[in-house]
Parts: sequence; C-alpha cells; structure tokens
Amino acid sequence: MPEPRLTGKKIAILMESDFYEPEILYYKSRFAEEGAEVHFVTRLWGQPGLTFQGHEHRMPFYVDKSFEDMSDEDLRSYAAVIVPAGFVSDRLRYTPDVTQPSPAVAFLRRAFAEPSIVKGVICHGLWLVAWAPDLVRGRRLTTHNNLFADAMNMGALYENEDVVVDGDLVTGRTGGHHAVFARRLMDEIVARSAAKEAVNA
Repeated sequence: MPEPRLTGKKIAILMESDFYEPEILYYKSRFAEEGAEVHFVTRLWGQPGLTFQGHEHRMPFYVDKSFEDMSDEDLRSYAAVIVPAGFVSDRLRYTPDVTQPSPAVAFLRRAFAEPSIVKGVICHGLWLVAWAPDLVRGRRLTTHNNLFADAMNMGALYENEDVVVDGDLVTGRTGGHHAVFARRLMDEIVARSAAKEAVNA
C-alpha cells in the first residue's frame, strides 16, 4: 500500500445547505484516506453547531466549526480551502446589508491572500467570488457552463476544461467532476510541500 500523501495536512471545506452529497462525502473520505485532517467550516450565526441538508437527498450534515473567528495563524495551518458545488456558495454569500460582503467573502479574501494555501473552487462555487472579482481577474479558471458569463464579467480567463490549475487556484467545471478536481488539488498540495522542503533542505 502506498503511503498517505497528505499526512499532517489540513483541508477546510466551506459548508451550507443544498450541498451536493456525492461531492461532500467524497471529500470527507478521500482526503482522510490520504491522511489529511478534514474540517467543514461555516457561518454558525452564534450557534454551537448547525445541521445542513443536502440538495439531492436532503442528507443531514452537522458542522460545528466557524470561519468567522478563525485566527490568521489557524488559517495558515490549512493546506487548502475549498468552495464546493451546489448552492453552498449562494447561501454563504447572503448578507443582511446589501452594501457589505458576507463573512464568507471576507474569509475567502483572507485565504486568497495566503499563497501557501491552495484555493479550490468548483462548479457554482464561483458565486462566492462575485463580491470579490479581483481575486480571479486575469487568472485562468473553469466553472459551470451557467457561470461562463459571470467568469467573463469578473475578468477571468475561462478555459473549456474539466479542471484548471493556475498557481494556487484549482477550479473544476461541475460537482460531477469532484474526483478529478480533488486529485489535482491534492497533486498541488503535494507539489508545494515538496518544493518547500527542497528550499528548506
């Protein structure tokens, strides 16, 4: 059996209701199989935890970790932050003040400001970037066909591929491409870790 590739690594996955169950269950098991510590994070609205429901089968999923109070040190401890498919990003971009971005957008900005963190955005996850188009302006990416115009309006460089890697940004076309998306994301984590070890050797 090959050694786990992500031992000692942490991966954060944003979560809300109407998630795509096959994708989320795959991440939960596949990343852990490679030795990673997988954390699902959300906006808890002052609660100790919340139970979300999936989009296809209404599967319940409990989350008790918040991104709102995460320190910079904790954020930098993650090897990757993923914005998944489904309606997760649409729910997370809700803000009672329409003139201000949601806490999830603020968290995404913080993650993008850390080049050591691999950012993964798949399918309709790009919705969360609508408040922060500068994060993807001039960068190569793919997204769901329905969001092609959104990507263009953000100034992104759309590529008609299932998965696109542009430095620390890994994007996937649809939730159905979660397996190849996860593989490329893991490849990027491993490559970056190896490069860092080589520099420090």
